[in-house]
This record gives sequence, structure tokens and C-alpha cells, in this order.
Amino acid sequence: MKLITPNQKVVVFGSSGMVGSSIIRMLRMNGYKRIFSPLRKDLNLLDNFEVKNWFDKHNPDIVILAAAKVGGIFANNEYPADFIMQNIKIQTNVIETSFEKKIKKFLFLGSSCIYPKFSSQPIKEEELLNGYLEPTNQWYAIAKIAGIKLCEALNKQYKFNCISLMPTNLYGPGDNYDSLNGHVIPSLIKRILEAKLNNQENLFCWGTGRPLREFLHVDDLASACLFALENWDINDDSAPKYNDGEKISFLNVGTGKDISIYELSNLIANIVGYEGKILWDKSKPDGTPKKQLDTSRINKMGWYPKIDLRDGLTDTINKYKMQN
Repeated sequence: MKLITPNQKVVVFGSSGMVGSSIIRMLRMNGYKRIFSPLRKDLNLLDNFEVKNWFDKHNPDIVILAAAKVGGIFANNEYPADFIMQNIKIQTNVIETSFEKKIKKFLFLGSSCIYPKFSSQPIKEEELLNGYLEPTNQWYAIAKIAGIKLCEALNKQYKFNCISLMPTNLYGPGDNYDSLNGHVIPSLIKRILEAKLNNQENLFCWGTGRPLREFLHVDDLASACLFALENWDINDDSAPKYNDGEKISFLNVGTGKDISIYELSNLIANIVGYEGKILWDKSKPDGTPKKQLDTSRINKMGWYPKIDLRDGLTDTINKYKMQN
């Protein structure tokens, strides 16, 4: 028996973003019709008064928080105060109001950057708070950890029905293609396509190319979100637990496979047909050397990704080219 049903009212905060829009598509594909998707211009999640008024007016049953201030290494380094302050405000406003309004189920989306820089690989959920964070994205990570722990605390003290998912690096349609503020895949797609268009012989990329990263198509994350909402009851005896038997409030979501940034750049170049040389600016930071998630807990529950990296990249590149 599914824990939520299509006749319930679902709100997706962050609906205009890559993740939020994919979740809405997934909900609609599965028969959910009572979906709210407030836009930033209509609801400022940084304003607690506005958030509470919105909940009073619409009374959702299910809340999915996909809204966040996001960006790559450059953005995190340049705007640390914005990343920690805005994300904590957004999370606290939405989570606290959802708790006060006795929402039936709440889903918080975190990020794999919550884990220490030198976590044991593949990274199990137990690695949280087990070491120092990667300095280049610690501001965002600390905010996300605060959100996870707030959800966990509300469940522990009040049995609030809130769960969290920690996706690995995401890509797909609707991503941010800004060369400086975007994540690695959209930045590489844009720069490599431009290099091909301009017949550039060489293209410089940040770092050494050696770091290993795991990538998940956003539609696979959307399927994991719906799966978790429909099948994961954190308060049930059969719910996932830590090895010591303590119940766990967040689960990793990924493919379980990683690829070096060097290999990734060559794969994208191959798909778009760029034949120039990709060179590496080793004066720029690499970030975490390896970040591969252990997804055995959500896999054991019955969820697995379906989209192959090459297929997902090809589709993403084609959709980007159609829009530009």
C-alpha cells in the first residue's frame, strides 16, 4: 500500500528549477493532479510571514522542498554568506511551517556535499559529521546539514513525518549553464559546444581532471523522490536503519558509479563532435578527490536508477542545443 496517493495536495517548492520541474513531471506522469508549484516571484521563501500565509491559504498535504541557492565551486567561493544564510532561511521557514501545520509528509532534498572531504568510499550515510568538509562548498554543505538535522530532530521529538534524500551530482534538462556559476556538466557542455562552434584548437578546464565524480540524471532523482514518498515510512519498524539499529532519516541517491572529470570532458567532447585539445589549469582547485555514494539502503528498498550516463548526456545536450 502506497503511503501517499494522487488525490492528496502536493506542493513542490523550487518548481522552476531543474530538480523541481522534473519532480512535477514525475508526479503528473503518475497521476498526481493536485500539484502546487509557487514561483519565486509569487512567494519569497526567505520571508517567514509569506510562507505561513501561503500554507494557510493552500493547506497542502505533502511538501517537497527542492528550493535552494545552488552553484559550483566558483559561486561557493565568491558568495559564502549568501549560500549559508539564504539556504538556512529557506529551509527553516518551510520546515518549521510544515511542522506547525501538521503536514502529512515532508521531503527535504540535500546534497552529497554534506559528507566529509575524505570520506570512506563509497560513502555510507554514517559518514555524515565524521570529518572536515570540502572547503570550496562548506557553506552550502553546512546549510544542508542543518536542514537534515532539523528534520531528524522534529521526527525524533515529535514524530513529524519528514524524510530526506541526498542526491549525488545532478545533470539534465533545465540546468544552469553559466560557465562560472554552474555545476561541472552544464559548464562543460556549454564551453565544449562553444569551442566547437568557434573552431578552438584548445579548451582550458579547471584543475587536474583527476577528481572522480558520480552523476545522476535529474529524472532518476525525481523517480527516487516519488518512490521515497510512496514507500518510506520513517516511523515504521521495517524502515532503513543504521548498523547500530537506530533509525535513519536520510538516504543516499545515486548510480553507484563514478567517472573522472577528465573522462567526462572527453565523453562530452565525443558526443558533441569537438576535436580540439582539452587542457587543464592546475592552478585552479579540484575540490573533493573522490565522491561516490553507497546507495545500498535505497536499493534494498527497491529503487534503482534507469538512465545511462552517455544516454542522459546525449539527451541533455540535444535539449540544450534546441533551446539555444
